[in-house]
Order: sequence, then structure tokens, then C-alpha cells
Amino acid sequence: MVNIIEKIEQAGLRGRGGAGFPTATKWQAVKKQELQGKKIYIIANGSEGEPGVFKDEYILKKYPTEFIEGIKIALVEFADSEAVIYLNHTYYDWYAKRLASISKGFPINYFRKTARYIAGDETALISHIEGKRDEPRIKPPYPAESGLHGMPTLVNNIETYYRVFQIAKDQYQNKTFYSISGSGIKKQVYDFPVDYTIKEVLVKSGNWPKDDFFIQYGGGAAGSIYLPEELDNVLPGAASIIIFNRNKTNPYKLMRYWAEFYAKENCDKCTPCREGSMRILEMLKEDRFDRERVKELFLAMEQSSFCPLGRGMSAPYKSLIEKVIR
Repeated sequence: MVNIIEKIEQAGLRGRGGAGFPTATKWQAVKKQELQGKKIYIIANGSEGEPGVFKDEYILKKYPTEFIEGIKIALVEFADSEAVIYLNHTYYDWYAKRLASISKGFPINYFRKTARYIAGDETALISHIEGKRDEPRIKPPYPAESGLHGMPTLVNNIETYYRVFQIAKDQYQNKTFYSISGSGIKKQVYDFPVDYTIKEVLVKSGNWPKDDFFIQYGGGAAGSIYLPEELDNVLPGAASIIIFNRNKTNPYKLMRYWAEFYAKENCDKCTPCREGSMRILEMLKEDRFDRERVKELFLAMEQSSFCPLGRGMSAPYKSLIEKVIR
């Protein structure tokens, strides 16, 4: 009989949190630790703090039982284990009670996220659950080796556990949920194959704009900007599409929105990220956007920031400047 880890590997499931790491590889790494007699922690990451990403909420609302069943599958696979469902404060207030009624009788606990965006990072959320400062940790060791309370920890996104349930029931069709929002449309979630191009997603969902536009893909803070002629491709990252009307969008206001987000949500741990985000915000507030100075700041952040937040912060700015502002 094929076990669940083998089925996950055969299905080719990748994490749905944005990084796209092979799910089976994580589960296999944790399994190795379990075979050494260690207790296992299982975490469902429901932080979802990125603007323009709301598919986990859709699952909590529409498929709570299937999601919990995915957690239960992990609990069965790792015998000496307990789970923590980590939810941002809004999702916790809205859905935790209902989820708890579904998971009654299983070792599943609920944690209300009160920290910043960065606490969605798998090591930062572990620190937050432990009552420590919400900042990323040095890797290695990885959570699969030493995570919550120093024990091997499996961290997956809410959608990933939902897809694990589908795999276990032979219902998985290699799909992912796309969060679509933006100019002139109602934000909605669509379930499409992972190999759809962005153009296919927009056309089949009825959201291909009539006016000149550009999109931000991968989240409303970290995602890069793409023009219509670039959308005949499958793009990496979180499946979030934000549509902007090119004639009605002020690119400098958009950059200021990103700058305000990063200045508020970074963890303040490392100087390049903390100071770089503040300097960019100051320039945008004072209408003195110096491209050369910004280029220098981004270079320093990319080379010296501690975690992917600081190292990847430049992506939306660079792509907007190159493709829209020019």
C-alpha cells in the first residue's frame, strides 16, 4: 500500500505558501527525525499577511473540514505529534471556533497571530508561538530538524494541507487557488491548474481587462510587475494577481504604498532592511525619488539583509520603474 508521503511525492505537490518547495521533501525530512524517536510538531501557517492574497481565507470559509482532514492525515503519519494552526488575528476571530469544533478530539491547538507580516516566515512564526520576538532565525537548522520547542516541525501552508487531503482521497488534479483583485473587479478566488499561464487564468476567469493594464503577481507587496505581453507564461510565487489600470494608476503612489507596508511590517532586526525601507519611504513622502540613490539602497539590501523580506524587497520597485515609469 502506498503511504501518504509517497502519494504526495507522486503527485508532485509543492507548497502553496509562495516558495513552492516540494512538500514531500519536507515530510520526508520530518519522518527521518521521527524515526529517531523524536516528538513532532505540525504547524499550519495561516498568517496570510500579504496584500492581495486571500485564498487561505477562502479555504477556511468554504473547505474547513477538508483542511482539518489534511492536518489529521499529518497527525496520523507522525504518530507522536501535535498540531498548531497559526492564524492571523482576523482569521482566528472569524474561524477558530468553527475549526475547533471540527477538530475536537485531536491534538490540534490554535494560535492567534498578533505580530507583523514577517511573522509569516516559518521560523519567525515558530518564535512567535514560543513567545519570543517575531523575527526569522538562521537556517540551518531547518524547522524539520529543530523547530517549535527545539523539536522537528512540519510547517505547511493552509492550502497545502487542503491539497494533501485531496491527494489522500485521490481527488487531486494539480490545481491551485488564484487570488484575483484590482481595478474594476470584485476580488475572488479561482481554482485552476498550476500550469495555466497568467493570461489563461485571467481569460478563463473573465478578468482580462479591456483597458491598458499591468499586473502585480506574487502578492501586493513582494510581487513583481508584469505587462500584458508577458502573461503567456507560468509565473513563480504566490498565486495572487492584482490588476492595475495603467491610465489611472499613479506609480509613485503605488510605490509609496509598498514603502509604508515594508516600513511598518519588517522586523527591525537587520539594519539594511530597516533603514533601507525607511529611506525609500522618506524619499517618496518628500517627492524626491532619486533613482540612483534607490538603486544603491536596493543593492545594499539585496546583499546584506538577513532574510528574504529585505533581499526581495526591490522586486516590485525595480519592475515598476523598468516597465511602467521608464
